[in-house]
Amino acid sequence: MIIFPAIDIIGGKVVRLTKGDYNQQKTYSDSPTLVAKSFNDLGATHLHVVDLDGAKLGDTTNYSIISDIVKSTNMFVEVGGGIRDLKRIENYANVGVKRVIIGTAAVKNPDFVKEAVREFGKLVSVGVDTHDGFVATDGWIEKSNLSGYEFCERMRDFGVTNVIYTDISKDGALSGTNLDIYQKLSTIKDLTITASGGVTFIDEIKKLNEMDIYGAIVGKAIYEGKLDLQTVLSVAGGNI
Repeated sequence: MIIFPAIDIIGGKVVRLTKGDYNQQKTYSDSPTLVAKSFNDLGATHLHVVDLDGAKLGDTTNYSIISDIVKSTNMFVEVGGGIRDLKRIENYANVGVKRVIIGTAAVKNPDFVKEAVREFGKLVSVGVDTHDGFVATDGWIEKSNLSGYEFCERMRDFGVTNVIYTDISKDGALSGTNLDIYQKLSTIKDLTITASGGVTFIDEIKKLNEMDIYGAIVGKAIYEGKLDLQTVLSVAGGNI
């Protein structure tokens, strides 16, 4: 299973939110690039980056910082937040980003997903962020009436090959992740699942690995010392 340490950016700084609440924000570093390099030095080969300003405002506020992260490390970098047109995908691809995550736009403009997949193929992933099982948008502020599971199936039918599924109620709470939903999602054919939100315990890494989940994103648990990144990488069996 691939481990993606996470860097969330607001105002150029590394932060973590609790349950997607922008009012529950904790800053961990003034330099996302240095944090990325530290993960790389510990053996991480993949990195999950979210422009939280972009997710909320619909732009790519922290593009230059993300570009610097890609240039300063040798990791497979995936990026989400504010990616709502083909030009932004192209811009990220041009600086070496390996996967671009469409979130809000996938809900509000499904044709954009189809067009993006036609143009960029496996470079395109979809972030499925849920409140109580329903898809949330606009930086997790708004909740739709779309079932997260059914939405994943719909994205698969659009040609998407990977989704990053987050149970917002678990994210940043350091109380564990939603293993039940990942067990259910693992049954969807022709779609790889990256688990995100609340991964806190080494036993969860083991269980997700046993489910043949493609990847797991680890964030606050690393920053708060609940998980040791090198141990997580070892338990996950190394990165692919």
